[in-house]
Order: sequence, then C-alpha cells, then structure tokens
Amino acid sequence: MKINEVEAQVGITKKNIRFYEEQGLIAPRRNSENGYREYGPQEVEQLRQVKLLRKLGVPLEEIRNMQSGAHTVGDGMRRHLVTLEREQKNLEQAIRLCRSLSDREERLDHLDAAALLEQMERLEQEGATFFNKQLGDTRRMRYVAPAVVTVLTVALMGGLMALMLWGFAIDRSDAPPLPLMALFVAIPGVVILGVLLALVQRVREIEKGEVDDAKQY
Repeated sequence: MKINEVEAQVGITKKNIRFYEEQGLIAPRRNSENGYREYGPQEVEQLRQVKLLRKLGVPLEEIRNMQSGAHTVGDGMRRHLVTLEREQKNLEQAIRLCRSLSDREERLDHLDAAALLEQMERLEQEGATFFNKQLGDTRRMRYVAPAVVTVLTVALMGGLMALMLWGFAIDRSDAPPLPLMALFVAIPGVVILGVLLALVQRVREIEKGEVDDAKQY
C-alpha cells in the first residue's frame, strides 16, 4: 500500500505519516526494487492507534512506551490523566478569574492589568498554568511565505504565458506549429497549477501540522 492510500484510509497527512516514521512509531518496509515505502495492515493499525491517542493529547513519548510494551494502555492513560486533571485545575482557575472580570463594567483603559498579572504570577508560582495565546499570535506569519511565493510564481508564469502568446500573435510566420505552441503555453500553466496545489497542501499542514504540535512534548 502506498502512502497516498494510507493517507486516505487513516485520515493522516503524508507529512505526519513521515514524521511518525522518523519518530520510530511506524516502520514500513521498503521495496527492494524501487526503494519505495510499502505500508501494510500493521502500519495502518499503528497509525490509527497513534491518531486516537494524539487526539486525546497523549504525548509521543508515552505512545512510544506503549508500543514498546514498557507501559500498558492503562499505565499510559493513568499518567495522562494526571496531566489532564492538572490542565482541568488550571482551566478552572482561569474560569474563576474570567468570571471575576465579567462582573466589572469598567472600560479596558481603566483596568489595572498590572495587579491582575501579579495575581496570575502568584497562581503560576503555586503551579497554575494559564493560556498563553501570545505563542499563537505569530502563527499567521507561517502563511505569509507560501502565499508570497505562490503570488510571485503565478504572476511570473502568467506573464510568461502572456508574453509568448503576444509574441506568437505578432509574428505568425515565425510561430512554431500549433501543438508545439500549445506545449510552450501549457508548461507555465502546469507550474501555476502545481504551485496552487502546493499552497493548498501547505495551508492544510499548517492548520493541523503534527510536527509543530509535537514540539511541546
């Protein structure tokens, strides 16, 4: 089974599948003739297991321990429950603080943010952890580079197509045969299509990229 089939069957991106292979969570064999990875029922089931556990927020290292037999599913879940319960406690503290702020009818420019930050810092010293959305504020920048490359490539290839058509129209006597002309014009069009498809794939990877998400574990 090829990676495209596994992607469709399990619902995990090719980039994630390769990432899990790099992490040692799956080990597909390689075809001795062409060197391509070949995935079997075992890898598909392992990927389903990884997908399930990751959707529950289980760290990669814990999944690795379960796969090796060092931890049973129960062991891993009990350890993960400790983390979830700690996160629940943190969430409850954030809810209480937000609820206390919901009773204030003052404008934002009258809010004593310094005093509230000190209160949060005291809670953090006691073990609490609050959401830090600042870390996600720069996520949109990940979209900029592929978008800029796509716009520039489309503009360049579109200009090249227009230039060739204009040149062929100006001097029809020196224009190549129609099939060759169509080929010349089609090449930039194929490049444009490929770049647009790559942009769509990149956006999907950014939105649900396992590689970035796994850095926190």
